Amino acid sequence: MTTQARPQLAQPLHPKAPGASGPALAVVLSGTFMVVLDFFIVNVALPSMQSGLHASSTAIQWVVAGYALTTAVLLITAGRLGDRYGRRRMFSVGLALFTAASLLCGVAPNAGELVLARLLQGAGGALLMPNVLAIINVSYDGLQRVRALSLYGLTMGIAAAGGQLLGGALIALDPAGAGWRACFLVNVPVGLVALVTVRRVVPESRDLAAHTLDLGGAVLMTVALTAVVLPLVQGAAAGWPAWTWVSLALAPAFVAVFCLQQRHRARLGLTCLIDPNLAAIAPLRRGLLAQLAFWSGQASFFMVLALYLQQGRGLTPMQAGLVFTVLAVSYLLASLGSAGLVVRHGRRVLAAAALALAGGHGLLVAGVALASAHGTVLALVPGLLLAGAGMGFAITPLTTIILATAPAQYAGGASGLLSTTQQVGAALGVAVIGAIFFGAVHAGVGHAFQLSLVALAVLLLGLGALTRLLPATGTVTR
Repeated sequence: MTTQARPQLAQPLHPKAPGASGPALAVVLSGTFMVVLDFFIVNVALPSMQSGLHASSTAIQWVVAGYALTTAVLLITAGRLGDRYGRRRMFSVGLALFTAASLLCGVAPNAGELVLARLLQGAGGALLMPNVLAIINVSYDGLQRVRALSLYGLTMGIAAAGGQLLGGALIALDPAGAGWRACFLVNVPVGLVALVTVRRVVPESRDLAAHTLDLGGAVLMTVALTAVVLPLVQGAAAGWPAWTWVSLALAPAFVAVFCLQQRHRARLGLTCLIDPNLAAIAPLRRGLLAQLAFWSGQASFFMVLALYLQQGRGLTPMQAGLVFTVLAVSYLLASLGSAGLVVRHGRRVLAAAALALAGGHGLLVAGVALASAHGTVLALVPGLLLAGAGMGFAITPLTTIILATAPAQYAGGASGLLSTTQQVGAALGVAVIGAIFFGAVHAGVGHAFQLSLVALAVLLLGLGALTRLLPATGTVTR
């Protein structure tokens, strides 16, 4: 999408919202933690769900797919809603919806109602996530912003890596006989506390120029993203029927119609879903491509690692979760040091992180061979430690550099694009790496895992090369 309008890096409408504080960051990050956690925690609970609800395999697939789909397709619209009606307000609405939907998931009497509740959960997560980034972007400046984004990345990583462990522990402990339902009900008290607190500690901010909402653009973007994400999420499990290919073939046409509609609104001086000034920022476009590559590797790696540990090594959900803890520890330590590094070294930190993560995958390939020969998963530890460190050093620089390319008055739109790219990348990675894994699993789960790791390493080497096109620093003067 092109336009004659040039990006104006002027002073933001809200350079620093009054009252930004540590408690405010804790509240918004609690929402981030729950949304990311629920993407991963259900993996260990799926067998128990299926037997407990006498659900079909298709229904169980939709427990995962429905959540990912509604989250992905609504993110950009949610960011613009935050710009228009207030970022704290839309965060609160999303948090309330997510908390209520978690309760519905936990008490669902059958698979159909569980799937509907998961769709609502995804919608709540979509309203919440881009407004977290927007609140951080307009509430903190300079090094404070980098530190806040470092904690954001740390929160996401702990939720992703710890989801398996927490899910396995909840199922093993079986609190009050809840079984798999505890994986959803655990969100309810956290969400209620955050809802009670948010209005007192989180400052409100909005884009004063966002007088109207582009409903037509929102519908077109939703249709375009659904056409891409739905077949990617469901295609492999369904055996890639004809409708998946038709949907993917039509997706470029939907995108083209959306771009034409956005150009038309820009010429008329109307509010656009994706601001033309954002679309004209070349570093932002390159950053989003890097975001797509990184998160394509993240989600798919967690998936194939979980499958290898449980199906290939015969570990229980709790034991597999403990292995993930090795990854989480190195991720935590790396994330704690990433904030200062990105200020001093900018994109070089991201390049080093991509190479470290690729090297971790290489060590894991060797570790799988050793584990098969000697019968112990301890051979995976070096690779897991290096991969976790690569993840921890990557997320904060990537998020910081991308958001630094957009003026603060476009925080909602930029954050929505960033979060949407993350979700679409996750779906794309799961589809492609999943196809590699399941296509080779007949030769052994370990072999399929090794092939997947090689493909992921190649992707990350490409990300390392792409970092040379990103801005040299992760901070800007606003």
